[in-house]
Amino acid sequence: MHRQGNGLNRHHWWRDAVIYQVYVRSFLDSTGDGVGDLAGVRAGLPYLKKLGVDGIWLSPFYPSPQHDHGYDVADYCGVDPLFGDLTEFDQLVAAARRLGVKVLLDIVPNHCSSEHPWFEEALNAEPGSAARARFHFADGRGPDGSEPPNNWHSMFGGPAWSRVTEADGRPGQWYLHMFAPEQPDWNWRNPEIGAEFDRILRFWLDRGIDGFRIDVAAGLFKHPELPDSDDPEADARTRDSVNPLAWNQPEVHEVWRRWRSLCEEYTAGDGRERLLVGEVSVPTAREHARYVRPDELHQAFFFDLLSAPWEADAFRKVISEAMQDIAGTGSTVTWVLNNHDQVRTVTRYGEPATEGSGLGAARARAAALLMLALPGGAYIYQGEELGLPEVVDLPDDVLTDPIFRRTGSRARIRDGCRVPLPWSGQASPFGFTSGADSAKPWLPQPEYFAEYATDRALADTRSFWHLYRDGLQLRDALPQLGEGTLRWLDSPPGVLAFVRGDGLVCAVNFGTAPTPAPVSGTPLLSSGPCPAGVLPGSTAAWWMSDGTAEPALA
Repeated sequence: MHRQGNGLNRHHWWRDAVIYQVYVRSFLDSTGDGVGDLAGVRAGLPYLKKLGVDGIWLSPFYPSPQHDHGYDVADYCGVDPLFGDLTEFDQLVAAARRLGVKVLLDIVPNHCSSEHPWFEEALNAEPGSAARARFHFADGRGPDGSEPPNNWHSMFGGPAWSRVTEADGRPGQWYLHMFAPEQPDWNWRNPEIGAEFDRILRFWLDRGIDGFRIDVAAGLFKHPELPDSDDPEADARTRDSVNPLAWNQPEVHEVWRRWRSLCEEYTAGDGRERLLVGEVSVPTAREHARYVRPDELHQAFFFDLLSAPWEADAFRKVISEAMQDIAGTGSTVTWVLNNHDQVRTVTRYGEPATEGSGLGAARARAAALLMLALPGGAYIYQGEELGLPEVVDLPDDVLTDPIFRRTGSRARIRDGCRVPLPWSGQASPFGFTSGADSAKPWLPQPEYFAEYATDRALADTRSFWHLYRDGLQLRDALPQLGEGTLRWLDSPPGVLAFVRGDGLVCAVNFGTAPTPAPVSGTPLLSSGPCPAGVLPGSTAAWWMSDGTAEPALA
């Protein structure tokens, strides 16, 4: 559903698009094996169309041993039988096209699976061989080579190096993996890698997709000398891309120029613009902006909004920096509140609790309206539209996150936001799988998921689902809401207010006490009960100013 009211050419659909992230294994299971699949995604397309999103981003479904839920890719040009086959994929793309829903694929260029044929070839090859040159193989340190080549840490805990056993049975070289040992990093200084990914991108573009979400887009290149880090303890902060020797190297921008050119070749052929959106983890908005220059990525996720504390000043700071540095490139900011790697919004904004009611839910609803009122694109992680909380009490024996396997710690593990969606009914599997009674979802669903099931959400006009749907409908209908700029309004402490386009005012009360509303009258939409003239605590609302007076908070 492309917004027509803002006057943008359809060619630039991505600038204000709202994309729904589908974590395939947890969306909907069509085969009864307890794991979601591509046919399940196809069955859920009408639901997503009704919600009002412009497109979907599919998590990896490629052949994989699933050590990191598909982010360890063994074959970039296939479909794992767990999720279907290429015929089913083609049917999904065709069905999405009929509904006007864009399809983005998750591409993983920083690393592959240890079962990828090229890595298996490297393991069987000699040190210094062409096969090993596709990866980062190096001799160990110490008299017997028993120490890693440098002091880098893995994002998933522990050292970033693993030692191999050579063909003669002796301990041999080490290989680099910035994530799990089952995910060896590609050596992008080898031209073979760039050529191979050109082939992979063309394979999927030829099948009619609309673009790619790029995993670890600030990665790829490592310092050519692989030196020690000055601060390995800081680099060990799991999932923080802080090692400047392994991230954000200048050569990576040439890859994105190459990929942008390739996508524009397809766009020139049929007029459909293909999107490149990057997972870019860098320290500042200014560095982030370098990735979305006109000849590089179209978009890059702006994670600062996701990580900002629930404070008006903090939100205003990150929004202002994004608008100044990122929008200044000619791109638009790509806002996110959650994804498959983060604690769910309801839980993150609330007090620690198993169930996501109360303060966390109110803040998550307010944050959703704020995000949808901001200029640019937005991405919604599946289940956020249901208000799902993080499942924080999964037993150790069901956890699958490699962070848990590597560290033995439950801190920052990601299984809790990946529990399969509840669709209907009062007990697990809540319509997620249609298998026999013995079939169970791949991660257990808690009993309280019944309160969040899709059928109940659609029937309750006060639900998160209706808030998202109504926000998306208004965003679609109001001129210049998704595109353009914003202007901050004066507001009391704890309140954030701005005006958009032709007079839409959005205000968020980050505090708990009510404050006067910035515009008289009943709001167009609010995240909670909002009497005329009042903005309650932990609430966001939209009003349309008549333009005769400057909106201002008392």
